Amino acid sequence: MKASFERTSWFPIMLRLEGARVLVAGGGNVAANKVQLLVPTGALVDILAPTLSPELERLVADGKARLIREEASVKTLTSLLPGCRMVYLATSNRALNAELSALCQSMNIPVCAVDDPEVSSFITPAMTTRGAVQIAVSTGGAAPVLARRLRAKIEEIMPAGLHRLAAFMQHSRTALRTQVPDSALRRRIWEHFLDGTGGPLAMSGDTQAAQQELERIVREDQRRTGEVWLVGAGPGDPDLLTLAALRLMQDADSVLYDNLVGPDILNFVRRDAERVFVGKQTNNHTLPQDGINAELIRRAKEGERVLRLKGGDPFIFGRGGEEIEALVDAGIPFRIIPGISAANGCAAYAGIPLTHRDCAQACLFITGHARADGTLNLAWETIALRSQTIVIYMGLTLIHQLCARLVEHGLPADWPAAVVERGTLPQQRVFSGTLSTLPQQVTDNKVSSPALVIVGEVVRHRVISSPL
Repeated sequence: MKASFERTSWFPIMLRLEGARVLVAGGGNVAANKVQLLVPTGALVDILAPTLSPELERLVADGKARLIREEASVKTLTSLLPGCRMVYLATSNRALNAELSALCQSMNIPVCAVDDPEVSSFITPAMTTRGAVQIAVSTGGAAPVLARRLRAKIEEIMPAGLHRLAAFMQHSRTALRTQVPDSALRRRIWEHFLDGTGGPLAMSGDTQAAQQELERIVREDQRRTGEVWLVGAGPGDPDLLTLAALRLMQDADSVLYDNLVGPDILNFVRRDAERVFVGKQTNNHTLPQDGINAELIRRAKEGERVLRLKGGDPFIFGRGGEEIEALVDAGIPFRIIPGISAANGCAAYAGIPLTHRDCAQACLFITGHARADGTLNLAWETIALRSQTIVIYMGLTLIHQLCARLVEHGLPADWPAAVVERGTLPQQRVFSGTLSTLPQQVTDNKVSSPALVIVGEVVRHRVISSPL
């Protein structure tokens, strides 16, 4: 599956400014806001302005910044720019800011004309800081108010003692690197420290207890073997991932993922985790199931935490049972994280209830995979019942045969049926019809996989909800 990239002109980066010259042109409150951000970095801040706001006067008086009491102009800036690491333009003259920005860029000096991203080479994100911990939120200058709202949300969930935790980890890094040379093992140790009692102890300032907990984890983790995490990624919409899935996606050393796991889901996997595509499509298996089982076992035996990421739920037509049996036989530790199934997710997003007390007292999941000779060998007498909903996975290829067999075994030709293509995704399409009309609708509308077929009177109860 091809990767999906949302286009953006901006690239986030953290600059070391300690001891570097930074020029701020302007003496008002906007300039003061930027100087206040710069002072804690240890930058040498020059303020270019004929007059200063009270806040800037105080910063200059305290020796936090230096005043160059001149009007901002091309001539003045030309003499001041050599040796500057970056420039903020915060004069009240927008045209002058644009002219000065062009000058800075001609000299390859990063410049921000405040509130004018179009002429800037960098912009300042909304930032939340807890000591060494900094979180920046940017909308590329498109919606600064939204960025500030998001920052406020982040402020609410960042513990006040986070700076103490960061200081503890910084202090312990050198000794841990010497004690544990393997970087992957060190990362795992820190993750166990943060996920357990170590993090809260360090945040509270109890460094002695935190150190004891870190030493305990080091002793245990160096003896720890790898493991496999079988995780359901849901039907496609990243918002349907479980919290448990998200946490393991961030902790895994490697991820083996299927064809139905989209790029938007993979964006939540830790950036430095190795990604291995093992997807299976009709008559095109990137890696046979036995090969997948062997790869999971091999990686776990080498000490990796392996994320086996599957679309939907791993135990509903995902062959998760086979993989778990192989892990048990090999003595590999594993965890199972269920996911929202394709049936639940696609039906809900299509507005189709899977059960309804007026017409469907049961719901049956079946697979539309054919035998080697192209025929369907299903228990039709238990499937073609009026009192239940039938959800057919992988039934698109044989949709004509499926609908015909259901009619042959007792369901009316005008029995409601629907197909949900790319369910839960922005490209979702839903076509409702009957057993006699749905196959032609699939052909006429060029419906393609992934798609789910739903048969039953519940299709008549379909409602279209408002988009979120």
